[in-house]
Amino acid sequence: MTITEQCVVALTWTLKDTLGEELDVLDEPIEFFVGGSDLLAKIEEALQGHEVGDTLDLHLEPQDAFGDYDDRLLFLEPRHLFPSELEEGMGFEGLPAGCNPSAPQDRIYFVSDIYPEHVVLDANHPLAGIALRISLKVHAVREAEEREVGSGSLGTGFFSMQVTPAPEVGTSDDDTSTLH
Repeated sequence: MTITEQCVVALTWTLKDTLGEELDVLDEPIEFFVGGSDLLAKIEEALQGHEVGDTLDLHLEPQDAFGDYDDRLLFLEPRHLFPSELEEGMGFEGLPAGCNPSAPQDRIYFVSDIYPEHVVLDANHPLAGIALRISLKVHAVREAEEREVGSGSLGTGFFSMQVTPAPEVGTSDDDTSTLH
């Protein structure tokens, strides 16, 4: 089967910055929905027409990957609103009550700095502002199921910093609010 819009593709990859430093390796194939929100547009575009066994090497500028770094997504919040075991790099789905009400609640925030009275939180994707090289391998291609087409995602959150609500109780979908 050839990769087209609204199919499911199983991929592995090696992700590097433009200096060749390895940023992420996906050794075991993971399925992504093509034609929805699982993959970056440039990756979907490049995958069109490929088949199982094909490999692709792509160069993605920040605007085609995780966007430019946006300093408006940095927030200085009171330290007392966060757990005592707080560490740099920890992530939060949205901000706790009492934080900046204008901060988007549908984002994942990472702790970038901790001060005695304040915490700096960053809602940028950790790879924002970085040009990337990604080497992909196609391991499987299949037709998408109706429910997959309807949701527009398999819940694979690597390419998104938006928090997707957990599925309703009684559904078989996995929690979709995590990053790879």
